[in-house]
Amino acid sequence: MLIGYARVSSAETQDTAVQKKALKEAGVEKIFEEKASGGRWDRPQLQKMLEQMRKGDVLVVWKLDRLSRSLKDLLQILDRIDKTGAGFRSLTESIDTTTPAGRMMMQMIGSFAEFERAMIRERTKAGLDRARSEGRIGGRRPKLSTHQKSEILEMVSSGRRTASEAARLFSVHPSTISRLLSEQAGLG
Repeated sequence: MLIGYARVSSAETQDTAVQKKALKEAGVEKIFEEKASGGRWDRPQLQKMLEQMRKGDVLVVWKLDRLSRSLKDLLQILDRIDKTGAGFRSLTESIDTTTPAGRMMMQMIGSFAEFERAMIRERTKAGLDRARSEGRIGGRRPKLSTHQKSEILEMVSSGRRTASEAARLFSVHPSTISRLLSEQAGLG
């Protein structure tokens, strides 16, 4: 069975008419339609379609980016399809994993994705090592200065303010105050 998947990012300004027409012309019998970002994994129609795929089925999309915006996510979806014994076909890119050439193309794309991830890891590690050698540390800057922390501890422990009042006064989340108080209790 040929199963289609059509997706647009914005429900207000886009529709799937062009995709659905191309899928029907390709012989697709059932189309799952979604209006959600391709970068999100919580796409109910995609999940429903993947659950219904059986051995011998072929998922057909108009373009690869309709299935996913992320190469990593795309490869995970294609791996899931492959494990069910189903195939994949992209009409625009002429990729068809039901043929030996199509399977080879997907393996090459997977190799490039793996290479890209390794390069990103190397660049990230090199950047962090350089920053550390220059005396910089990562992470967010603290919201509260040392003086503000001691002022909060004093006002809450003396009873002048509650923890939630201190949080509002210093424009921080109450959990920041709770963490500060816990740290003081652990140190004291």
